Amino acid sequence: MSKQYGVRNQFAGEVIQIKTNDIMSEVVIETGENSYVTSVMTTDSLKAMKIKEGDLVKALVKAVNVVLVKE
Repeated sequence: MSKQYGVRNQFAGEVIQIKTNDIMSEVVIETGENSYVTSVMTTDSLKAMKIKEGDLVKALVKAVNVVLVKE
């Protein structure tokens, strides 16, 4: 049985890069050909979740506002 989440914007993919330091970490997920989602989280959270490059994960995006601009 798959888990259900109250988030409509879900992107499954593979962790292809992790940049980390003492406090924060950046995780890049490839969600399709030339399509990526980047997540920033505390390094403690990254370690607790045991996320590593090559893992299959799902990015859940819930935002109050998304603003697009064209310059």
